[in-house]
Amino acid sequence: MSSIGDQGSAAKPAKASVSELESMLSESPSSDRVCLKLAQILGVRRSEVALLRLDKGSLRFVFPPELRSAGVLPLTGTAVAARTAATRTPLLSNTFMRVKHVSLFEAVKLGAAEEDRSQEQMPIQKIMSVPVVSSGGSVMGVVQVSRKGLDASLAGADFANADLKQLEQAAEILSRMPFMQEGAEI
Repeated sequence: MSSIGDQGSAAKPAKASVSELESMLSESPSSDRVCLKLAQILGVRRSEVALLRLDKGSLRFVFPPELRSAGVLPLTGTAVAARTAATRTPLLSNTFMRVKHVSLFEAVKLGAAEEDRSQEQMPIQKIMSVPVVSSGGSVMGVVQVSRKGLDASLAGADFANADLKQLEQAAEILSRMPFMQEGAEI
């Protein structure tokens, strides 16, 4: 077996595909299970995925569960998620730490899993943010994937346009998940 031809697959052995999210639709999965699968698809940690749902004019965290009671983000605010929802425009930033942003939610401890402990309360260095839009065209929420670390070099690889495309495909599938419907139990 040639080591040259297999290097790409060896670097990401358990990477899942967006089609796996699609197949989960029939199971009515929990938001936690779907977001964990999304983390696996995009090669990030659990603590680097956020899903917010539009609820009474504000964005409320669906995932991670630790942020469900942390408050809401008004759509008129300056938070990246609010801008993503208001403008309906995806964002990919590999220099996010240089951008002035609200870091309130970054201070909340996330997860007790061993893989997340090293990332606890680390600042977001790189981020992708995509609106979740219904088939009728209305914004239902926002999905964000980040890379955290003490600095950009320690946070992992830069996000590529192909990663953003996968997140946009995932957002379309998320729009059909029961937990994304306004008023659904989170």
